[in-house]
Parts: sequence; structure tokens; C-alpha cells
Amino acid sequence: MALKARVPELQELERVLSRLGSDAQRHIACEVQGTPGQTLPLHVVTLGNPHADAGVAYVGGVHGLERIGSAVVTAWLDSLVSRLEWDSSLHQLLERVRVVFIPIVNPGGMLRGTRANPQGVDLMRNAPVDALDAVPFLVGGQRISAGLPWYRGRLGEPMQPESAALCDVVQRELHGRKFSLALDCHSGFGMRDRIWFPMAHRRQPIAHLAHLHALNDIFEQSNNHHHYVFEPQSRQYLAHGDLWDYSYMQACEAGQGVFLPLTLEMGSWLWVRKNPRQLFSRHGIFNPLIEHRQQRVLRRHFALLDFTLRAAASASAWLPEGDALQTHRAAAMQRWYART
Repeated sequence: MALKARVPELQELERVLSRLGSDAQRHIACEVQGTPGQTLPLHVVTLGNPHADAGVAYVGGVHGLERIGSAVVTAWLDSLVSRLEWDSSLHQLLERVRVVFIPIVNPGGMLRGTRANPQGVDLMRNAPVDALDAVPFLVGGQRISAGLPWYRGRLGEPMQPESAALCDVVQRELHGRKFSLALDCHSGFGMRDRIWFPMAHRRQPIAHLAHLHALNDIFEQSNNHHHYVFEPQSRQYLAHGDLWDYSYMQACEAGQGVFLPLTLEMGSWLWVRKNPRQLFSRHGIFNPLIEHRQQRVLRRHFALLDFTLRAAASASAWLPEGDALQTHRAAAMQRWYART
């Protein structure tokens, strides 16, 4: 218990897990290094119909410093667990969609207060994918040393257990469904909240660009005052080893269904601007340190989380087909790639 107390996000997650009823399943995808002689679990929770045509995954804590991502995912899980006790409409929704939660992908990094895992590997630079164009020095992923940030791991070595477990769960639970999406929650990029989609390793648009544009369309129609910037990650920078590029390419190779991985980049500079003293804290650069601001962040993103759940469950009503595919692709090219 003393170890868990040093990882309050894990303690909060296990509090929520203790409330799970028969409508949810939980398992430990792998155990990773904590302190000498102790391990930490990588928890996975699943809800909904395992045979549904649609699926959605909520992921957090890929980077151990970005605790707010795990807090958002765990709070959303807690909300759904509470609603299962009384909300018949939620039960009906879950008949049409499989829901997966992986709130803390990197518990070892969270324990140590580092972006990387205990082996010094940045999990979001760890997949066997190389960028096709130049990447920013270090930031785009490097193999120089685990002592430097954004370390990819040694060339030719298997993926880290955490990275492999995440990809395995996504492949097992989402790939092969008619439609699925993943939302991976991060922090630390500028003054705006951004929703990124692949690719990170190349500038060319992905095969399902029309579907992404249609998804963005229905989001803007139902949330016309939203604060997000929806864009390809390649607009900001390219990187080696992106896990979502790898998982998306795996889904495309399987050739079944539509899989759309999204990354929520919460604009942590907003919290620093409101509380400049956070600059003097490593955690403060990536997380709101004042309790009422953390609660505000949790509320701020619940509409997005609810939207992704409903969009996945109702995908057959909005996924473009026929001529609409070309219309959406042309609009997406104009919107996101014209300047490229």
C-alpha cells in the first residue's frame, strides 16, 4: 500500500476498480518494474458487448509525467461505472459498442515522475516505425542514450512490455470491428487543446482521411462552441516510433473495418499562465497543480469523451460512403493539407 500511495493515480484507479460490477471486466495486461522487489500492474477494463460492430478505447498515462491524462480517463470510467447502476440508456448504448479503458499505461514512469518508463524508454517513440522525413533533433525520437529524453530503445529489440501490451489490447479489442476509435490523453503542448490524428512518421494523409473529416464534422455540428484544434500530428512535427501509427498500420494490413486513433493534447501552458509558479515544478509544467483547476480540466473534456462513445456506437449513421467519401476527402485535403 505504501508503494501505491506514491502513485495516487493508481490508488484512485484501484478505488474505481473495486466498484466494478458484473457489467465490467478487468484484467492486468502486464506487470512492470516499480521499486526493487515490487511490480506495478497495467490495468485494463472492458465494458459493453464483446461482439459489437463498434469499439472505443480510452488511454492515459503513456508518459509518466502527464498525470492529468490518467486522471481524465479514470474519472470518465468512474462516471460510467456510477451510471451503470441507474442509467438504462447507457446499458442500451453498451449493447452497440465495446468500450476499453487503459488509464495508466506507464505506471513505472508515473511512480518515478518521468516521461519514460523505468528503462528510460519513451513509450510513444518505441514502435518499430521510422519517420520518412526529417524529425526534430531528440524530440522526434533518438537511440543515442536512455539518459536523454525521447529515447526509442535499442535498434532491433522488442517493444517495451507496456508498449506491446497497449498494442495487443487495441488489436484484440478494436481491430476487426466495422468501426473503432481510440482516444489517448496527453498534456503539454501549447495554449490550445488539440486533437491529433495520424500520421506522425510521414506528412501524407492516411487512407481514412474522409472518415476523420466526417467525424470532425459531426463533432462540430453537435459542439459548435468547442475549443479544440483538430489536425494531423504531422502539422506540428514528425516522430519515429509512434504507437498509434503502428497500431493504425496494423489495422490497415488486416483490411477489416475503420480504425481511427486520436490523441488529445491538453494545452498545459494554460495552467502555467494562470499559476506561473508551476514553472518551477517538473509536474507543474504538464499538470494543473491546484485542485479546483484539475476538476475544471476533468469537466472540460467530458463532452469530448461522451461524444466519442456515442459516435462509435452510432457509426453506421454518419460514416461516409459512395460519393460522400470523395466529398469529405476533398474537404479534408483543402482544410488540413493545402499548405503542405
